[in-house]
Parts: sequence; structure tokens; C-alpha cells
Amino acid sequence: MSYYLLQALNGCAYGMLLFLLAAGLSLIFGLMDVVNLAHGGFYMLGAYLALSLVRWTGSFWIALAVVPLLTAAGGFLLEWELLRPLYRRTHLDQILLTFGVAFVLMDLARWLWGADVQSLPAPPGLDRSVLLFGTLFPVYRLFVIALGAALGLALWIVLGRTRLGATVRAGVANKEMTQALGIDIGMVFTCVFAFGTGLAGLAGVVAAPVQGVFPGVDFETLIVTLIVVVVGGLGTLKGSFWGSLLIGEADTFGKILLPQLALVIIYLVMATVLLLRPGGLFGGKTR
Repeated sequence: MSYYLLQALNGCAYGMLLFLLAAGLSLIFGLMDVVNLAHGGFYMLGAYLALSLVRWTGSFWIALAVVPLLTAAGGFLLEWELLRPLYRRTHLDQILLTFGVAFVLMDLARWLWGADVQSLPAPPGLDRSVLLFGTLFPVYRLFVIALGAALGLALWIVLGRTRLGATVRAGVANKEMTQALGIDIGMVFTCVFAFGTGLAGLAGVVAAPVQGVFPGVDFETLIVTLIVVVVGGLGTLKGSFWGSLLIGEADTFGKILLPQLALVIIYLVMATVLLLRPGGLFGGKTR
């Protein structure tokens, strides 16, 4: 029994990693109706920047603080210069543009950091294990679980209980009326997009000690993240949280119990959820 409890914790840690990434994607799609396929690229860029910063400064915590700001700045420029002119067009134009940006980021990463798999050591203090259920369990994975849960709570409070969240939701509900009240809703949406890409960078930093980084990890991770978003419900922050946990546990236990189906188990979960609830676990867009 203790073995399965530990695997459940592993699944929870993986789920929280997915949530760090899916939260930004859900915010961008749910609040702005923008399909950002470069999201995985910002995740990969965040991991590589963390790798360089840790080598330069020797501090994981500096990387954790600085890298999300750098990727948020990149997202700000992407939205301001490239995506904004496409808002009156179809989603296909957004998909083509962000898909192209993702390839540019992947080639840039290969040019700057090489094509080899690289990893980041866990920071001092989190690089040890503790005794849980009679077995050693990495402290860093407990940190990932706590960080993901704290982020989910913080986003719920900000979006649902603050003036900033009310402004964003008002802009989504009626952009013209919000602008008539003197609010620059275009800048609000740009900041939301930047915040979402900042979360992708944060996910890259946190995931680097666990999963490593290499050119191409962006598309691998983006596919799983899109599955999470679809399972939870498009544009639903609550759905992203529970969808991340479901996919994280399904992937972990699938590799243990059904290793021959490990590569397809999360797709089977997605298909089952969509058959039962075509809109995902929490249906449509809720804010």
C-alpha cells in the first residue's frame, strides 16, 4: 500500500508541473480567446535560461525569480508586436503565427545551448529525501506539489476576489463597455498574456531538475498540456487544476500498471472524458 501512496505523490508532483504550464495556457485562451502554440517554447526557454543563470550565479532561487520575468517580457513583445494585429482574424492565423514562433524558439535553443539533454540540480535544502510511508521520497517533489497548490489558490483569489480580476472579467464580458469606463483593456490583455508566458517560464525552471531540457521538449510538453486543457475544459482554470492532477496520476499509474500502454494511456483518459463530458470536466469557459 505504501508503494502506491508514494506513486500517488509522484503523480501529484507531475500533475502540479503540468498545472504550472496549463494555468498560463488556460488564462490566455480563457480570458483572451487566443490560441498560443508557442507556450511550450516559452517553457523550454525558461528551462534553458534557468540552466544558464544557475551556472552563472550559482543560485536556483535567483533563476526562479528572474526567469519568469524574462519570459513574461518575451510574451509581452509577442502579443504587442505580432498577435495584436491578428485579433480580428480567425484562430487559424494565431495558430500559424505562434506555431512559427515555437519553431524559431526551438532553433534558437539548439543554436545557443546545443542539442544534448541537460538537467539542473535541485537547490540545496531540496536535494535530499525524507522518509514517507517507510520509503525515501524526494523533498523537491514535495516542493513542486506545494508550489502548484499555492499558485492555484493565488490565481483563484486574484481572478475571483480582487479588483484586478474583476477588471479582467469585465473586459472579457464586454470589451467596449469596459473601455468606455476608461480602462485600457488592450493593455490589460497584454499583461495577462505576459503573465501566462511568465508562468510557462516558471514551469520550465521548476521542471528542469525533474525532467531535464532539450530542443523539442517544448512540443512534447505542449501536447500533454493541451490534453490537460481539453480534459479540464477549454479556458477553465479550475478544470486545468483537476485535469492536471488526473493526467498526472493516469500517466504515473499507467506506466506502473500497464507499461505496454504507457504511451497511449493519457489519450485513452482524454477520449473517455470527452465521451462522457464533451466540454471537458468543467465544461466550456468559466472564469
